[in-house]
Amino acid sequence: MSRPRLDNKTARRLFLDRHLLLDPDTGSGRAKDLEHVLEQLGFVQVDSVNTLARAHDLILWSRRGRYRPSALERLVAKRRSAFEHWTHDAAVIPMKFYPMWRLKFERDEARMQARWPACRREGWRDELDTVLSHVAERGPTSSLDVGAGEAKGSSGWWDWHPSKTALEFLWRSGRLAICHRQGFRKQYDLAERVIPPEYLNARRSDGEIVDWAMSAALDRLGFGTSGEIAAFFEIVRRDEAKAWCTAALEEGRLIEVDVEMADGRTRRVFSSEAALEGLGDLPQPSSRIRILSPFDPALRDRARAEGLFGFHYRIEIFVPEAKRRYGYYVFPVMQGDRLIGRLDARRDGSRIAVRAFWPEAGIALGKTREQGIMAELRRLSHLVGADDLRLEPGWLRPAPS
Repeated sequence: MSRPRLDNKTARRLFLDRHLLLDPDTGSGRAKDLEHVLEQLGFVQVDSVNTLARAHDLILWSRRGRYRPSALERLVAKRRSAFEHWTHDAAVIPMKFYPMWRLKFERDEARMQARWPACRREGWRDELDTVLSHVAERGPTSSLDVGAGEAKGSSGWWDWHPSKTALEFLWRSGRLAICHRQGFRKQYDLAERVIPPEYLNARRSDGEIVDWAMSAALDRLGFGTSGEIAAFFEIVRRDEAKAWCTAALEEGRLIEVDVEMADGRTRRVFSSEAALEGLGDLPQPSSRIRILSPFDPALRDRARAEGLFGFHYRIEIFVPEAKRRYGYYVFPVMQGDRLIGRLDARRDGSRIAVRAFWPEAGIALGKTREQGIMAELRRLSHLVGADDLRLEPGWLRPAPS
């Protein structure tokens, strides 16, 4: 029997539908609706860069235009229906997934014990009991509340003082949890004072967690290699992922599919009968233009996005200014099921300042698309609290030849 084949347009639609980027924007972006969005996505990455809007806020806003940052804060700090931890990076995750993170706590702790002595300042292990006692006695604690007298780092983001490292270790290993943030600064407390007991006390075997993580990731990707599926939550090791895919294929839970890439090549990946049976019900892409976060879950796997959309994207924050091709923090721009360009924009006081828009090769930027970009920027102004828009001279750049 020949393998099923997905043409590139169908594959893009399946993938984007799983990431809620084909859905009509009809939800409130609050409470239960926001919990639903977060569960459908699996997580949203948290990032501190705030040139226009923080990554997690832009990710959620691009799915729910009425979303505002306070709604996510309430999910974590008040409703306790989400928690902060790590996938491939720091993220907000549905609380119902917490029992599955116990395996990640264990594996992260072992990894930190092995690696951090070589890349963190000395003395952090000696502070673990002191920091844990401080949190137990005094409640919510930030990195400013510990480490009195310790020299503060000056050589980079990871040059933490020992007590700050101890806080992060205790959080990553599951003994502490983030109860809320103040001015984006994490406030830590004992996990048992933050995580609802029905999730804190639930236990799953390692095998059950691996099965859940792989199945849940594939549901949110639509298709993928064993490595792509494992990388979604970063709970499962690559050897475990290969073994799981082999077993699931033999059991009929998975099927192999050939997916056409943007350049016409095909890749053999795993999918499911259910995913293929639902292809006829996929919504048609709209003509709306969307400004996406560089950390949008649809683009997080840069190699996958490049293969599927033909869109090469790299963050240039750490590239010297003179060597940047585009800009410090440039936003991918999507229309329908295509990535059509990238936008350099930032909030400047009460206005959004647009420096440049670069269309992708082959994208014609006529009046209709230009108006679509303006409409999206006006929508975005409600999220970021801007009341004006400034376009710098020459902001419309030519497409690459």
